[in-house]
Amino acid sequence: METSAQGDKRPLPGVRRHGGAASASSPLALLLALAGAPAWGQSLVELYRSARDYDAVYQGARAQYAATVARAAQARAGVLPAINLTAGASLTEQDLSTGDSSTTRGVSSRNVGINLTQPLYRPANWATYAQSGLQEEIGQSQLVLAEQDLVVRVSQAYFDVLASYDSLVLVRAQKLGVVEQLASARRNFDVGTSTITDTREAQARFDLVVAQEIAAANDLEVKKIILDQLVGQAGSSPTPLAAPVVLPPLTPNNVDAWLAQAEAMHPAVLQASRGVEVATLEIRKAQAGHKPTIDAQLGYNITTNPQNTTSSTPSAGKTRVGAASVGVVFNMPLFAGFATENRVRETLALVDQSRATLDNTRRSVSVSTRAAFLGLVSGASQVKALEAAEASSQVALDANRMGYQVGVRINIDVLNSQSQLFQTKRDLAQARYNVLLGSLRLRQANGTLTPEALDALNATLAIDGRPAVDSTATGARVR
Repeated sequence: METSAQGDKRPLPGVRRHGGAASASSPLALLLALAGAPAWGQSLVELYRSARDYDAVYQGARAQYAATVARAAQARAGVLPAINLTAGASLTEQDLSTGDSSTTRGVSSRNVGINLTQPLYRPANWATYAQSGLQEEIGQSQLVLAEQDLVVRVSQAYFDVLASYDSLVLVRAQKLGVVEQLASARRNFDVGTSTITDTREAQARFDLVVAQEIAAANDLEVKKIILDQLVGQAGSSPTPLAAPVVLPPLTPNNVDAWLAQAEAMHPAVLQASRGVEVATLEIRKAQAGHKPTIDAQLGYNITTNPQNTTSSTPSAGKTRVGAASVGVVFNMPLFAGFATENRVRETLALVDQSRATLDNTRRSVSVSTRAAFLGLVSGASQVKALEAAEASSQVALDANRMGYQVGVRINIDVLNSQSQLFQTKRDLAQARYNVLLGSLRLRQANGTLTPEALDALNATLAIDGRPAVDSTATGARVR
């Protein structure tokens, strides 16, 4: 065991003796230590399909669309014929008086009939029927928006798990580097080539990394729970990015092209546009309150009366009357207490409101598309800058280690270089995930996002379903 500056003997975690020298655990040992790491294997497309059949929000949107389609079909009834079958029976108590005598008797009658009514001229019904088709299109747009939201939510949860896993691996790799530096500081103090300050600085950094490791492990578990609940699977296992990471290019690399697509295809814009048309048809429905209605009617009714009714002679037997009828019914409203006029004013104002909503939707979509485009371009540039920073940080760490060995650098310089390197690695991993998500958010912002867009992200994942691990002087890292 290594002896501390205070004289106690404490084993250094992750450090073992080889011919009297301490060395960090191998990358394989590090990965085996990651007991909480997921069993990699499921692609983004697989988990999305699982979420599509399980997610309550999306299932609710599908049910809402089904209800919208059914409600739209109901409007057709206003222009189709209505057929009714009627039947009835009645018992009447009659008091008959003749001179000085009176008689009480019960008289029963029965009737059955079938009647058809066909609207010939009902402007309000036809306007409602026209609205039903537009309402169905609005419901379709709402379902598309819900599907786009599900794609982004699943992808966000997927890459959150990968980012948390990367963070945990890097923290543990940094921990190995700090352990190695702590062992070196203790050895140097024992032989008198360094001060107690180096050992205490390394110990403080080690304690800090342990705290970061605990937080990273907890964050990974939380992110896994969120993904599991979203996709409806226990122990879901997202596949990491392949090494080397190749991000899909931005196509087209022109914000005007994305804006043109948003204006023509965005479901929210289409929904608001159909809303204006629905409101315009509502004006026609309101104005129909001044117009007449014309219906055609066709019917056949049979009435059976018993004998000795008041409508027959005492000697008459039971009567049966069958009557066929055909006709046209005209109805003209004359005065409704100014309700129709005020309804027309209301619908005119609602049309103005719908147009304002459409203008606001177009502006919001334009702003969101520009922001998403600029964010994606900036994210891609940030990835390139962090890749360069990673290489520079590695060179700086190697130089500080060499300088520490020859005595021109102190222990804190090496520890700071280690922290900078691993922080850069974490930032780089997160930046890559942000770019992948940014490509989806850009398509969501301009309304062109479909589940097929996940294929491009799926192509960036590791083919064999295993994390790409390489060995460096500071431990294992996920590229």
